[in-house]
Amino acid sequence: MTRAYERPSSLEAAIDRLADRPWTIIAGGTDVLPNETSLQAWGQPATDDLLDITAIEPLRAIETTADGTRVGALATWRDLIQLDLPECFDGLREAGREVGGAQIQNRATLAGNLCNASPAADGVPALLALDAAVELSGPTGARQLPLGDFILGNRKTARRADELMTAILIPPHAPGTRSTFLKLGARSYLVISIAMVAGVIEPDRSGRVTQARFAVGACSAVALRIPALETALQGAPIDSSLIAMLQPEMLDALAPIDDVRASADYRRDAALTLLRRALGELGASDQ
Repeated sequence: MTRAYERPSSLEAAIDRLADRPWTIIAGGTDVLPNETSLQAWGQPATDDLLDITAIEPLRAIETTADGTRVGALATWRDLIQLDLPECFDGLREAGREVGGAQIQNRATLAGNLCNASPAADGVPALLALDAAVELSGPTGARQLPLGDFILGNRKTARRADELMTAILIPPHAPGTRSTFLKLGARSYLVISIAMVAGVIEPDRSGRVTQARFAVGACSAVALRIPALETALQGAPIDSSLIAMLQPEMLDALAPIDDVRASADYRRDAALTLLRRALGELGASDQ
């Protein structure tokens, strides 16, 4: 079957195309192309026509203002890793270093990582911990959704067929905010997660926690925040005692699965261990 391929040079033109019929959107292409190859290998028909947005130059920018940081939909992981950003972005940068190898990081976009909505998407826990939102643009204008409301399940998002993700929006964080990202896989690099954890802690002037956000990925259909832990950390001194705040029952909302990479019980235990390590890192005096 012949498929259409278009590469509009403006956001307006891309939205006009999306209003016509369903399209598969290409940004970095690092998820789309393997999925297409898998379909062909199993003799399945091609999916929607291809809408390539890589010519829409304004979507490449990463901009920081008093209102926060705006990551355009075409910004790559390499763009983010190389940018001079505050230490609150350290966890997100570390997640970026875990996204495939250098070739993938040069092509893959943060927005594509979210829109693909894999339970093991490396960027999702780190962006949840940063309290990120997404901007979706369609024929009636732009709307914003918290990231937790955007990803609905395994490969499912709240993006409508006539919408395009145009940016990831990260609010400002207090000076001295600490962040981390930890991932467990069968090897150190180029691997799908067994479990992963991201954490962000914002301090007050006395060195106590004013805001804490932690998320666990690859242990549920979507990455999940850990609100019980976040509440327990409020007002705690930022030191090694943070580890004692974590209790196993705080992870009861997780729903890990058994698969070829790990059992559900192993994933649950791994998530608990990674959270302990994350708390240890964030509470270290040499931060």
